[in-house]
Amino acid sequence: MTGFVHRFVPAERENAPIALLLHGTGGNEDDLLPLGQRLLPGAAILSPRGQVLENGMPRFFRRFAEGVFDVDDLKRRTDELAVFIDLARLQYGLGERKVVAVGYSNGANIAASLILRHPGYVSAAVLFRAMVPFRPEMPPALAGVSVLLAAGRNDTIVPAASTGELVRIFEAGGAQVAVHWHEGGHELGEDDVEAARFWLARSGGAISA
Repeated sequence: MTGFVHRFVPAERENAPIALLLHGTGGNEDDLLPLGQRLLPGAAILSPRGQVLENGMPRFFRRFAEGVFDVDDLKRRTDELAVFIDLARLQYGLGERKVVAVGYSNGANIAASLILRHPGYVSAAVLFRAMVPFRPEMPPALAGVSVLLAAGRNDTIVPAASTGELVRIFEAGGAQVAVHWHEGGHELGEDDVEAARFWLARSGGAISA
């Protein structure tokens, strides 16, 4: 499984999607399990731990400073995540179930990278506090992909301009994008969770196998 420590929870429903849970800096494979089960009840859960350590804290890719990514490492780690998904489908008998990515902060950033770098791997995504991972040379083919960006109006880590740019990048590829604005900062609020639940409930075909 390309070295990813991870958690897997089998689906409880026949046509349930795969919830790909991607934690933030300092998190692990257990952090988002309750959130994933709340947002996508009955879904199969695939929750890997980031393989990069920053001062002992797991992350999914390296950075040079806050908001300054090592893009070469990001792209390589994104490719490894795509291989992990392929292998998990085989190992756990997941077939062609659709993948719904749920990521927070660093996890949301690599989820955004996965959408841009490997179109077709993610059918829908809830990205809490994501920023632009990299700027693609050409818009990827994202028709049929649905994305919710949950951003903080007072987030000192992710500027509102970055959220707007990410919306434009996704939409240039044909993705359907919605934005929820949390009135606080980088922290995850109950309003974020409720907005995500409502959005997923409306996304029907984008998340069912």
